[in-house]
Amino acid sequence: MSQKLTKANAGKGMLIVVDIQDRLLSAMPQKQQEHVQKSVMTLLKAADALTLPVVVTEQYPKGLGHTNSDIQALLPGNTPIHEKTAFSAWQVDAFVETLKSSQCQQVFLTGMETHICILQTALDLLKQGYEVFVIEEAVCSRHKEKHQNALSRLREAGAIITNVESLLFECLGDAKHPEFKTLSKLII
Repeated sequence: MSQKLTKANAGKGMLIVVDIQDRLLSAMPQKQQEHVQKSVMTLLKAADALTLPVVVTEQYPKGLGHTNSDIQALLPGNTPIHEKTAFSAWQVDAFVETLKSSQCQQVFLTGMETHICILQTALDLLKQGYEVFVIEEAVCSRHKEKHQNALSRLREAGAIITNVESLLFECLGDAKHPEFKTLSKLII
């Protein structure tokens, strides 16, 4: 079966929040900042309801600061936060260990910038055999054309470009799911 026909599955997945740090966030166009922040916060609330594991990366926090406080407030208490200087999270041993020990098969990528850290992380994860879902409104770049170029490259490489609502309803699978009402309220 083609990877592009795969549906998201909370039991097989992990939400990855890449480098949503205040200094990076403030470099993004205002509308994108707000949209990405809102989307990631929705995904974190859904991850909590679905008991979906979460991992966070921070690009050079000494210079760029730590993860945005509104996002930090929604992280599960045991969320691993991995510092990095490499653009691909896969180049960080602790991140690789976290991912491997989780035994997840799917990764749901959010963060910034689409054409740098998201792109390189996704390409490395695809090479390792993971099913990679890039959540379009939960990733951004400073420049729209670089964001769009990266999404095109990722799609061609085999990543699944999706959106928050599709991802959440795929994870639910059925309106009878015990968290259906909780998640549907997050979307409205």
